[in-house]
Amino acid sequence: MDLSSLLQALIPSWNSAYLLLGFFAYLAIAGSIVLGKLVPGVVLADGTRLHYRCNGLVLLLLLVALLGISAKMDFVSPTAISERGFELLSTTFIFSFLVTLALYFAGCKSQSKSSSLKPHTTGNLIHDWWFGIQLNPQFMGIDLKFLFVRAGMMGWLLINLSVLAKSIQDGTLSKSMILFQIFCALYILDYFVHEEYMTSTWDIIAERLGFMLVFGDLVWIPFTFSIQGWWLLANEVELTMTTIIANCLVFLIGSNFADTWYFEEQTSKNMYSKRIQRPLFGVSLQKSLVESYLLLVIGVLLDIVIT
Repeated sequence: MDLSSLLQALIPSWNSAYLLLGFFAYLAIAGSIVLGKLVPGVVLADGTRLHYRCNGLVLLLLLVALLGISAKMDFVSPTAISERGFELLSTTFIFSFLVTLALYFAGCKSQSKSSSLKPHTTGNLIHDWWFGIQLNPQFMGIDLKFLFVRAGMMGWLLINLSVLAKSIQDGTLSKSMILFQIFCALYILDYFVHEEYMTSTWDIIAERLGFMLVFGDLVWIPFTFSIQGWWLLANEVELTMTTIIANCLVFLIGSNFADTWYFEEQTSKNMYSKRIQRPLFGVSLQKSLVESYLLLVIGVLLDIVIT
């Protein structure tokens, strides 16, 4: 694709805007009415705490089911996203920019003294717009920070599924594409299974909501994490059985370490003096740098064996 074609593809369209707004409307409405575990957030500086309805897994499965049924009945095209990838990228970027401008001006006008809505300004417009002014801004009672994080992870899966549908439609579905889809889907599902742990992450409890976070959630996560799928859609990569097995082993080992380091750390954030342990293949592992080096060595050895 030459530069002129790329610039043409990046021009936003009303169809892309409708897709994006419909997605957020679903998340906002369904997220408010679908039952889910109500998880208390951390205690803020003023002694208050937010409560999060962790129904993301149900929302994701329901959304995929609704889209699947709609595609079967020809109400929507399963390749709508993959055919408008660049349009959606630019539309989402513009949306992120406009939203953070609105957050900036709303934050500057806020008179609230609560930890969630109290404005924190430096007088530097760029700095305050980039890092945000309010900790937990809301719109019609909806916590925007939690909404955007959820949207980014779900958007990643929706992009992948549309790319998968496009590869099936074009008759180019490969083993590498199938592996990519499975690994990403398992990672995303794992995220939503442990969604309640996200309420204690640094982004949620400490970072104010500015362009940095909004762009990261809505643009960076879904559109960069899905790059491999876009590449595989245009490039055929055939994998041997040895390579497939090696990839599966690396993924399984890596996901187990990730669970040990990340999710268990979130459940014990207030217990720093305790070591985090989790059985892996019947062995109790301590969180340490040794694990990272071990995983690196395994990856290098597998790469040597494959090549």
